[in-house]
Amino acid sequence: MVTGGSRGIGRAISEAFLSAGADVVVCGRTPVADDALPASTDAGGVSRRAVFVGADVRDPDQASSVMAAAVERFGRIDTLVNNAGGSPQVDAAEASPRFLASIVNLNLLAPFYCAQAANAIMQAQAEGGSILNITSVSGIRPSPGTAAYGAAKAGLINLTQSLAIEWAPKVRVNAVTGGMVATDGAEDHYGGIEGMARVAATVPLGRFGTPDDIAGLCLFLASPMAAYVSGANLVAHGGGEWPAFLAAAESSPGTT
Repeated sequence: MVTGGSRGIGRAISEAFLSAGADVVVCGRTPVADDALPASTDAGGVSRRAVFVGADVRDPDQASSVMAAAVERFGRIDTLVNNAGGSPQVDAAEASPRFLASIVNLNLLAPFYCAQAANAIMQAQAEGGSILNITSVSGIRPSPGTAAYGAAKAGLINLTQSLAIEWAPKVRVNAVTGGMVATDGAEDHYGGIEGMARVAATVPLGRFGTPDDIAGLCLFLASPMAAYVSGANLVAHGGGEWPAFLAAAESSPGTT
């Protein structure tokens, strides 16, 4: 199950699991035509396509219904990827109470609702299950312009650690914290191609991440290779950001 799994990072995650031979259910508020759903061919040459279930996972009843629909279709849920999230830029001083509540609901409470519903199913499965929360560097560093989003993602990282303890040993819970990822809206957000190039230059690895970078980590954490990994926050941010004081020192007169 991949929430928000039909586009962007969620689509790459869905396609990675399809390629690995998994049955994938994606959910979202906007209906997706069958021929536009994530699809891939697995190692055996079998073409696979995700199944779509319409839902607003900010509603706990709908979050539960999505999990029930997955079980009805495939008999079990092995992995939940809480990917749905995001936020427009809004000055914190001008953010309305309604806006703040909507951002926290989408980025913190919705993953919690989905995790609760999935855990109830996984605890009854002999093999248990794995829950992955997609978070952001906004949750581990200042997030000016998206303060509520950053606070919600920080909460999701803490929630990951708490649930990993409460729901062990049957269910593993981990987080993947992505840095700046080149998605469809990245050019607009970062000021076009030239803006993206300037931003990429601040990353030690010299580039933006890709949706596939995040998808690969999800596949690893859901696999037997990560059987002893739980409560972890795997950060994929290209090394972070060059410290601003270094650039300032290099541009200051008289420095060596």
